[in-house]
Amino acid sequence: MREDDRLKKSKYSPSDSYCSAMSRLETTPLLGVLATRPAYKSLGDSTDTLGPGEVSSDAVLSTYKKNFEKTVKNENKKQSSLVTIFSIWNTIMGSSLLTMAWGVERAGLPAALVLVAVMAALCLYTAYILISVNAYHGSDTCSVQALCRLLLGGWAEALAHVFSVLVLLGANIVYWILITNFFYFTVNYFIDLSVSNATEYNTTLLCPNQIVNESLMIPSPAEESRYWGLHTTAPLYTALIVFPLLNFRNVSFFTKFNSLGTLSVFYLLIFVTVKGYAWGINMGALWSETHAARNAAVLSGMLALSFYIHNIIIEIMSNNARQDKNGRDLTIAFVLVTITYTMVGAVFYVCFPLAKSCIEDNILNNFERHDVMTAVARVLLLFQVVTVYPLVAYMLRTEAAILLSLRDTPALMLLVNVCIVVMCILFACFCPNIGTIIRYTGALSGLVHVFALPAALHVRSLHLRGELAHWMTLLYCLLVLAGAANLLMQFFITE
Repeated sequence: MREDDRLKKSKYSPSDSYCSAMSRLETTPLLGVLATRPAYKSLGDSTDTLGPGEVSSDAVLSTYKKNFEKTVKNENKKQSSLVTIFSIWNTIMGSSLLTMAWGVERAGLPAALVLVAVMAALCLYTAYILISVNAYHGSDTCSVQALCRLLLGGWAEALAHVFSVLVLLGANIVYWILITNFFYFTVNYFIDLSVSNATEYNTTLLCPNQIVNESLMIPSPAEESRYWGLHTTAPLYTALIVFPLLNFRNVSFFTKFNSLGTLSVFYLLIFVTVKGYAWGINMGALWSETHAARNAAVLSGMLALSFYIHNIIIEIMSNNARQDKNGRDLTIAFVLVTITYTMVGAVFYVCFPLAKSCIEDNILNNFERHDVMTAVARVLLLFQVVTVYPLVAYMLRTEAAILLSLRDTPALMLLVNVCIVVMCILFACFCPNIGTIIRYTGALSGLVHVFALPAALHVRSLHLRGELAHWMTLLYCLLVLAGAANLLMQFFITE
């Protein structure tokens, strides 16, 4: 009762010193999932969530750089609603754009349109819950982890950190697979340029599943060398490039390239629009195609991560100049994200001229490597992901050290980096399916960060304010059950 009485004082909020202390406890502030006290200032400020990743955006990269400063300065400068809206949009956008069309194909277009709308609404609601709870019990410098410890106890904070580690691990694996893919096809593209004058390359679409299509000839993939293979040696060569970068003590250098996040998102939008216009609408037997209902969970699992911004939403909205318009600005941002995902996924799916089952979980794999627009996309994304990967690995290493109460020494850094690289190489060789990794990571992290923790925090907040009704408790229990069902369904999907 003493704890409850203490929380009920002064509009049921703790003193700002508590959240400030919580921020100082994390002596090495983190980016993305673990970011504390970030300052979002411009349209260039965003981060990728794997939608993770999340490939990476830029807002939290600027925040991340700021967090490396030894002295954290409190800044009173606020940002306009317009900047806040586009910061959220750019933060959520990420590598999920490459897999969205594949998710639409697995769910079927009608079910996909419904799922995108429903998941967007649920994620919007739970994100708004976190803002409301912070308004009563937190401060501008509070994080979700601090609120969990304050309202729910140390176990909730530990749970948030554990699942943050899982999200970051999934992000590291997905990024490694993408780096390997972009590196492999980019090298092949430039090698083939030397003989381009003597050879005419087939620039038709590829169907790696080798499904016969009567309207287009589907070229067979070129044979790989025993010394140069996408799923054999390329992941090892990637380690020669990336591993030295992981051992930089001052990774803030990589934040200098944060403008690439926004550039990559806009290029992918242009890429899909141009290709779709060139193909035209290819409906065919689109509406008569049948999809197993359980396969719709592929898309719902992905979307739980594609709309994932809950770990840093408090920090972003705290810098909004119009605090009374937080709900409106957050809603507009989620609507823009929903439109973007729908445009990329549905347009590519509807216009794709081959059998829809040919669509890959990385849409660039559906194009031959000699396609110029595809080659440009791969070069741009390769440079972007290579510069972001050390930041993501640093977050994972630091979060693991905090969770295990270890000091981030050079020896620990080297050991963790070796473990990360070995695990990523194994996945790149034996399970290089980023769509599968994203949907499992999204469903797992979504259960905790998107559904369970916001629901538990709001129930606790309502209880402290004396406003909790039985029907509210039931509603939030159903919300958590929805997240659990989403995770459970991932194990019954036919690949």
